[in-house]
Parts: sequence; structure tokens; C-alpha cells
Amino acid sequence: MYKVSRTGRRALSAGAAVATATLLVAGCSGNASQGSGSAGSDSTLVFGITADPTQMVPWTSTSEQSIQVLSQVYSTLLDTDADHNPIAGLAELPKISADGMTYTFALKKGLKFTNGSALDATDVKYTFDKIMDPDSKASSRSYFASVAGVQAPDPNTVVVKLKKPDASFPVGLTGVNTGIVPSDVAVDSLETKPVGSGPYQFVSRTPNESITLQRNPDFSEGKPGAAKLEFRIIPDDQSMVSALKTGSIDVAVFDNPVTAKTATSDKVKVDTVSSLQYHVLQLRAAAPVLTNVNARLAIQCAIARKEVVDSAALGAGDITGPITSPEFKSDPDAQPCATQDLAKAKDYLAKAGKPGGFALNLITSQGLYSTAVNEAQNVQAQLGKVGIKVNVQTLDSNTYVQKWLAGDFEAAIAQNGGSADPNTMYARYFTSTGSYNKVAGYSSPELDKLFAEGIATTDTAKRQAIYKQLSDQLVNNAAWVWLFTPKEFIAVNTKVKNFEARSDASLSTLWKASLS
Repeated sequence: MYKVSRTGRRALSAGAAVATATLLVAGCSGNASQGSGSAGSDSTLVFGITADPTQMVPWTSTSEQSIQVLSQVYSTLLDTDADHNPIAGLAELPKISADGMTYTFALKKGLKFTNGSALDATDVKYTFDKIMDPDSKASSRSYFASVAGVQAPDPNTVVVKLKKPDASFPVGLTGVNTGIVPSDVAVDSLETKPVGSGPYQFVSRTPNESITLQRNPDFSEGKPGAAKLEFRIIPDDQSMVSALKTGSIDVAVFDNPVTAKTATSDKVKVDTVSSLQYHVLQLRAAAPVLTNVNARLAIQCAIARKEVVDSAALGAGDITGPITSPEFKSDPDAQPCATQDLAKAKDYLAKAGKPGGFALNLITSQGLYSTAVNEAQNVQAQLGKVGIKVNVQTLDSNTYVQKWLAGDFEAAIAQNGGSADPNTMYARYFTSTGSYNKVAGYSSPELDKLFAEGIATTDTAKRQAIYKQLSDQLVNNAAWVWLFTPKEFIAVNTKVKNFEARSDASLSTLWKASLS
């Protein structure tokens, strides 16, 4: 539940009250001069998002909309290239000891936070210690599961000591959930006024309307292209399209190909990008109705995943297994009932002692991403064919997020963030000590062992074999039912220059874009 999550799709979690489309369109029209009408070095780039980004502390952010904003405000120790490989960020790539237990990072010179204070090793240590503190409830805490301690021997050096080798550790340092915060600013203050070292600095937030940022003149990577960056909240896709066409906004992201097509014009170009994210039917094995593995396998066998893609996402997605990481990708057909098998589903129901089926409560979101409700309704119809009576609870985005984080559900339709490394992607969910294991509702000694083995070596072939076993464990026990990876459609005004359309609709290089 990251990311990273994109406009027009309303990713897995966000807290937002939804204003009416009429008010939103009126608001956009009234501010058109702040969109594509401004240009050059003094321009304001306006990005349309679908929900109010209410989470402003990097390590607690699960809303895609919050992560979109915070990725412009905060910097990370490492960054990624277009192929998701770690590259230098605030620090150069680390020197790793021969035993793989010590990572030494050299910070770049002259780093500053937007409040004017120096960013040094003390701030990095402070941030990492906060993330590792269970009381912080950091979504990224599992990334540091192998860390014994963090040291700051001098202002420009950070030394991380591990308890055991961890091949996934550098990848965990590339996401905004490990963004570096100043050690001399109270966390409570960051919740209303973020202070980072990213390309833009926080200016103001108008709830349910917009967030305004301005260029950070001390950004370490160079001069951001736009003087100001505004994230404008437009929950309705058609209102988003109208705002693009009138020039009220400059960039938006859609997951619906038909909507994306309607946004295309001589003034708006649409690029299609792939995604490491995945749509999933989460089954909480901890819920009494799903503790029997045969009940979960019955659900898995009753679902035709292609039907979900075609009906809910209009075919804009690819069937997936658990792991979407390119080097370790799961075979989507390597699972019980790779295609729908209603007879086998009924056999599993009989083995579960529920030959007539059972009732299942399923939560989904209104406003997080556009296909969520349709996915839930399709799953409801399919499971009904074998006697599983699904009660769909459509919740507003904030209520959904709170129930999801609390693990207060039996099943959920979700869109979760992917990663270049399977451990970063899933250890937080499916290890017994994972920061999101309460949400996943499933772990096992076998999975704990495989996760430990997967990070103990840097040999790609060995890791591939381990993660195949891990993937098999997940699907053979129907921990969840993995549905598809989405296609994303990035709509950009033709006046926007130097915008890079990256996979996952990543905004890591948005700072390079400007208006001409």
C-alpha cells in the first residue's frame, strides 16, 4: 500500500472527503490562470489528484496521493533509475563490507532542508531510528528488520550495521517512506507543515481543494523546472478530463483506458506505462470464516481473473501472480486453478465443511482508485456461483484506510504497491513480525524461513529459486488472490516540457518538468 500510488486511479489508501464535481469544476475554472496559462521559469505546474493527501509524515504515509506530494517534498538516501535500480540520492551508493554486514554511506556535500538547516548524518540516523521504533507505526519498519543499529561517526558519513546480510536493504532506502526528516523539527509539526530537502517546499494546504509547493532553491539535484507545483484535488474522472481540456490542470493519471482516450486532444498527449503494482483480493486467514485453507482455495478457484480485468478495468491490465518484480516475477499460471474451476471450488468448499458455501464480508473503497467498486461487484457475482454470499461494503476512502490498517476486515479489494525486490514488497505483509502482518492476516514458519533465505544471498539465480518457492507458498495456501497489474495512462498538456513518463507513474523526476 504505497504509492505511490496515481491520480485518476486513487490508490490503495488515502484520507479524503469528496467534494462535489460541480464545485470542483467551478474551482478549477476559476483558477485556470494558475495552470497552463503561466509559463517559463515562473510557471506553476498543476497536477490533478483524486483525493486529499492528509498523511504528511513520510514513514506513516500509505495514501498514494500523500506519497505523490511527499515525493516532491522529501529526498531519500538512495534513488532509482528508470529500471528501478538503486542509484545515488542524498548519498552515493554505499560501500558494503566483505561480509555484507556493514553499509557505509557518504552524504553529498552542502545538503540543506527547506527551513535552511543543514542535512547531515545526524538527521539520517534520527530518521532511521524513528522508522525502527515500533511506536512510530512506520509502514517502512520492515525494511529495517535486518538492521542492528545506525551510526553517524561524522556529519557526512552514515554507517548501518546489520544483524545478518540483507540483499534487499538498498531498495528499501529508495522510497519516500524512508524520506529524511530534520532531527530538530517535532514530528507533530511535520504533520501540518512538512520540512524536507526535495525539489519543492511546502507552502500551504486547503483541505479537499489543493496543496501548493514552491521551488526549493537548494535542491541538490538541480533547479526544478516550475517555480510552483500545485496538486489540485478532483475526485471525479470526468471533471479531471474537463480540467485537462480547459488547461486548468497540466498532468493527470488515469487507470481507465476509455477515460484516458476522452482526455486525448491536440493539446493533451496520453502515454501508457506499465506498473509493478497489483490488484488483489486480500483474504485475512486470521478471520474466523477464512481460517480453513480449503475455504480460501475455494475462493481462488471460483474467480476468473481475466473476467475481473475485462469487466472492471476494461482489459487494461495483465493477470499476475504475487511477485511483480521484473527479475523475480511469478508465473501467473503457477497456482491452483490458474483459470476458473467451479467444480474444484465446490470440492474445496466440501473439504472445508461448508458444502453450501458461506457468507463473506468484503470491503472496497469509493474514491481511492476507479476500478475498486467494479472489482468488488465482479468478485461478488463470481463467488455467488458456488454459494459464497459476498456482502460488499463500499466505504469512503478514510474509513477504508483505517479499517485496512487495523486489519478490521475479512476480505478486501486492494491495490498495493510493487517493488524491484520481493522482500521489500512482501516481508512487511507475510513475515510473522512484519509491520503489515496484521493487515495481511497470514504468516507461517515456512514463509519466515524463505524470506530470511531470500535476503541472505546476492546471487540472483539463488534468489529466483527461493522466491519461486515463496510465491508457491502464497498461492498454494491462497493467502490472497492476486488479480492483475494495471496499465496506467498519463495525460500531459503539450505545453509541459521535460516530463518523463515512468512505469508506476512515478513522479521521481517531476521536478524536471516545466511549462513553455
